[in-house]
Amino acid sequence: MESSKDISRLIEIMAALRDRKTGCPWDIVQTFETIKPYTIEEAYEVSDAIERRDMDDLCDELGDLLLQVVFHARMAEEAGEFSFGDVVEAITRKMIRRHPHVFARSDADTPDAVKLQWDQIKAEEKRERAERRARRGITEDFKAGFLGSVQRSFPALTEALKLQERAAKVGFDWSAPEPILDKIEEEIDELRVALRDGEKDKVADELGDLIFAVVNIGRHIKADPEQALRGTNTKFRRRFGHIETTLEAEGETLEGASLERMEEIWQAAKAIERQLT
Repeated sequence: MESSKDISRLIEIMAALRDRKTGCPWDIVQTFETIKPYTIEEAYEVSDAIERRDMDDLCDELGDLLLQVVFHARMAEEAGEFSFGDVVEAITRKMIRRHPHVFARSDADTPDAVKLQWDQIKAEEKRERAERRARRGITEDFKAGFLGSVQRSFPALTEALKLQERAAKVGFDWSAPEPILDKIEEEIDELRVALRDGEKDKVADELGDLIFAVVNIGRHIKADPEQALRGTNTKFRRRFGHIETTLEAEGETLEGASLERMEEIWQAAKAIERQLT
C-alpha cells in the first residue's frame, strides 16, 4: 500500500490496521476510551506547532489529528453507529446550514446580523439534538442548563475558567480578588486535613477545589490560568535544563546528583534569569 493525498487511502489504511485477522495487534484492541487521550494529545501538539510557527510540524501534527478522527470513525462503523462519510456529511451539512448568507439566500449582510442568524440556527440544532437523544434514551445532558454552553471537552483549567465566567454573568462571583485569596487559604487548610487523615479520594477532591480557586484568582487579575501555567512550565523546563547541562559539564548525572546539589544549581539558574531581566 502506498501513500496518497486522497482521504480514502487513509480510511483504507485504518481498516487494514483494525482487521481482526491481519491487522495490527495494538490497533485491534483499542476502544474509544483508550484512544481518547491520544486524540487530546494530538490536538495539543497541533496547538504547540502553531505557537512555535512551525509549518512543517503543523502539517505533520494535523495529519496525526486527522488520523484520530478516522480511528474513531472506524470504530464507530464497526459498532454499526456511523462511518467517516457520515462525519463529513454531518459537518458539511452544519456549515452550509449555518451560513445561508454564503450558500443560500439570506438578508444577513453585517457581522451582527450573521451572529444573530448563527444563534438562531444553533438553537434549532439544539432542539433537534435533544429530540435525537430522547429517541436513544439518553437523559443526562451536560449541554443543558445555563452552564451547558461550556464544553466538558475543554482542558480542565479552561473548563473551570469558562464555568466561572459563565456564572459571573448572573452575578455568582466574587466582588474582588482579596476574598478569593482567603478562599485559597481555606482550601489549603482543608487539603492539609485530608492529607493528615490519609483519605485518598478526599485529598483529590480538596486538591480540585484548591485548583478551582486558583483559577478564579487568575480570572480576576486578568491572567489566563492556562497561559500562566504554560509560562511556568516553560520556565521549569529552562531551569531544569540548566541543572542537566551543569551536571553534565561537571561529569555528573541527574540520577547521581543529590537533591541539595540540584537545588543549588536551580537557584543559580534563577539568579541568572534575574540578571537577564
